This record gives sequence, structure tokens and C-alpha cells, in this order.
Amino acid sequence: MEKTNLTPEQSLLLISKTIEDTKERFKENGHIFIFWGTLTLLVFASQFILSLLEYYNIAWYPVFLFPLVGGTYMLYIWIKEKKKNKPKTIIGNTLGNLGWIFGMNCMILGFFFSRQLGDALAPVFLILFALFISACGLTIKFRALTIGGLLLNLIGLGSFLLESNYHGFSMMIGAVVGLIIPGILLNIARRKENV
Repeated sequence: MEKTNLTPEQSLLLISKTIEDTKERFKENGHIFIFWGTLTLLVFASQFILSLLEYYNIAWYPVFLFPLVGGTYMLYIWIKEKKKNKPKTIIGNTLGNLGWIFGMNCMILGFFFSRQLGDALAPVFLILFALFISACGLTIKFRALTIGGLLLNLIGLGSFLLESNYHGFSMMIGAVVGLIIPGILLNIARRKENV
């Protein structure tokens, strides 16, 4: 492969095109944000209902939906994307890998280190969610993701001030603000472009 030297203008144009291409791919995959937000909302609403019904000993069972349902869905998405054989941008590839790393670390933290994290578990998850979502929004220059990430960060920090009994509500609100709404806005942006 031959090396070519780009002018500063060509380099800037290439970077801008890469960001736009990545943004378009994100718009195509807004459903992933909606899926994870809905799954998070469902898991923590289920835990809340089980706690209200005083099934404390099984109230943590819905958490297994994350690896079972979430893992299956992401495997399906991965296979589907592989079949499309679309070229990937370096930014999209990096954000995708960050998503996998983030998800795996959250599952490891939740399943193996929840006792050590104790009352800080939900706030730490929310802040980690916020970092990933903000990074995506800032990278692709999509304001809804950036604002969703910032609000999610504030919810996470504010959760440290709440009793742990209310952390499920923080997770539910965070899922709506940081994942579902930005995912819907990504889908709307895609539809507007296709009209």
C-alpha cells in the first residue's frame, strides 16, 4: 500500500467524513440504545415490584436478564452486521469495542463485586453508563447522546445522596434519560434523512 501525504485541509475533510459516517451508523443503530434502556427499565422495575411484594430473596433474579437477553440480542446484532459486510470507521470500531468492554465490566462488577461496592453499585453503574454515552455523543457530535450522558452522570452522582432503596428508581430514570430518549432521537434523525 502506497503512503500519501495529505494536506491539512484533506486531513480535516477525512476526519469530518469519518465522523459523519460513524454518526450515520449510530443513527442506523439507535434501536440498540432503546433496547438496553428498555431492558434496564424492565429489570429494575421488576426488582421493585418483587420487593413490594416482599419477595426479597428472589428480587435480584431479574438481573440475569442482562446477560441472557442482552447477550443474545447483541450476538444477533453482531451476526446481522457481519452479514451486511459494511466498511467500518475507526471511530465506530473504537466506540463499538468500548461498548463491549463497558458491558463486560458492568456484568463482572454486578455479579462478582456487588458486595464490595455495596450502596455505591448503582451510582457507579450510572456514572460508567454516563461516561460511555457522553463519549459516544461527543465523538459523533450528536447532542442528544451528549446531553443524555451528562444528565445520566448527574443522576449517578445524585444517587450517592439517596438511600440505596431508591437506587432502582435512579437506574430506571437513567435508562429513560440516557438510553431510551437518545435512542429514539437517533431513530427520528435517521427517518428524517430518509424522507
